[in-house]
Amino acid sequence: MAAVCVMVLGTSSGAGKSWLATALCRHYARQGRKVAPFKAQNMSNNARVVQGGEIGSAQYFQALAARAQPEVRMNPVLLKPEADTHSQYVLMGQVDPELTALPWRERGERAWPVVRQALRELIAENDVVVIEGAGSPAEINLMTNDIVNLRVAREANARCLLVTDIDRGGAFAHLYGTWALLPEVDRARLRGFVLNKFRGDAALLAPGPQQLQELTGVPTVGVIPMQWRHGLPEEDGVFDDRSHAAGAVHTTIAVVAWPRISNLDEFQPLKNVPGVRLQWVRSPADAANPDVIVLPGSKATAADLAWLREQGLDAWVADHTARGGRVLGVCGGLQVLGEALIDTEGIDGNAPGLGLLPLVTTFARNKTVRSTEARFGALAGAWAALSNVSVRGYEIHHGQTAPHPAMLAAGAVAREAMPGLAWQNDAGNVLGLYLHGLFEDPRVLQALFGATVPTLETVFDGLADTIHTHFDTGALDALIAP
Repeated sequence: MAAVCVMVLGTSSGAGKSWLATALCRHYARQGRKVAPFKAQNMSNNARVVQGGEIGSAQYFQALAARAQPEVRMNPVLLKPEADTHSQYVLMGQVDPELTALPWRERGERAWPVVRQALRELIAENDVVVIEGAGSPAEINLMTNDIVNLRVAREANARCLLVTDIDRGGAFAHLYGTWALLPEVDRARLRGFVLNKFRGDAALLAPGPQQLQELTGVPTVGVIPMQWRHGLPEEDGVFDDRSHAAGAVHTTIAVVAWPRISNLDEFQPLKNVPGVRLQWVRSPADAANPDVIVLPGSKATAADLAWLREQGLDAWVADHTARGGRVLGVCGGLQVLGEALIDTEGIDGNAPGLGLLPLVTTFARNKTVRSTEARFGALAGAWAALSNVSVRGYEIHHGQTAPHPAMLAAGAVAREAMPGLAWQNDAGNVLGLYLHGLFEDPRVLQALFGATVPTLETVFDGLADTIHTHFDTGALDALIAP
């Protein structure tokens, strides 16, 4: 029997589609149903390694919420922005150079047969498929090339929810305007409106929902309160840092938010560590006096390194290091810490590094994409707490990094903290590694902070509890009723 498809559409990016889709995955999985997530096309530099390659982080977490094995069919197209007008095209988990080179409007038709096949297979294998749209379904300039919103809804015969961010203001206009721009056949698929990020007394919304239903025939089925610390990583952009975990702040961690930051969601657990404050830095004015500086992953390492220098943040990192402050470089951040970036393949770009580790990175045409479990060796100085700690994570990188032969011959020290994956400077305060997901491993949080944070299972159950409480009674069951 084919799955029932529930689709989450949004009035805009950031409305809450990913959050709501994740909550629905766990809600229906808790009923004992076989559930799978699906998003035809995702644009994000937050990616995870799964069976078959890489997919957007949102679908990875949705699969875990659904108690399903994450795999590439759940996100057949992943666009990874490398510049304002260019993105790498990942099809079924693998980089597709031919599609990457095509103009935007030509890509969709080429990819649609693959997207449709992946969707059909998931429908055939599951009881419920929870589908996430992208942006807004009412982007009328893109409708003819759409492969992620209305075309998917029609293919799946989906029952749709339309969610909006009421905290931005204008929520009823956003809902009505989106409804009005949809073709009539697609309006009929809307089973309910959802108001997300509401602060205040829900009774004050009246008579808005009733008037909106009179205009559209669509009921408002859920009013979700603002949740600053729901625990789910944000899909795109630098997540809000107005709050931090309970307790007096003892450690401030400053993450450099360069323009092409990737896999920033791996730092979400730090928001839940008692006494830790996470700070995002884009200029010296943002940079107070942190305990730890993190140079995160990057989809365009050479360009982000140039940006770092333009902002004057290279001197900030160097001064912090010279004072003995801790520095951590992850993937692209590791590459930046070295002496040089060498690119003979036209992958990323050539550039001198920050020179804080005696390493050289050469960019290879083939991308390394794999899940990895490894153990730190004996670390010195500020990172000694990680000595002999095992960690599970993932690698996504074109760069291949190794010690600088001439510098080693001249007496420089590059301590190999993890074979082929991590290195430390002689003073012990600078650590660079290729392994993403360091702070998602409870063993690392325990070693560094003596703390535990809520597990993903707890987070997913909390999301499901929230929609169970704040949706109209019976609305969630009605979405999948025969």
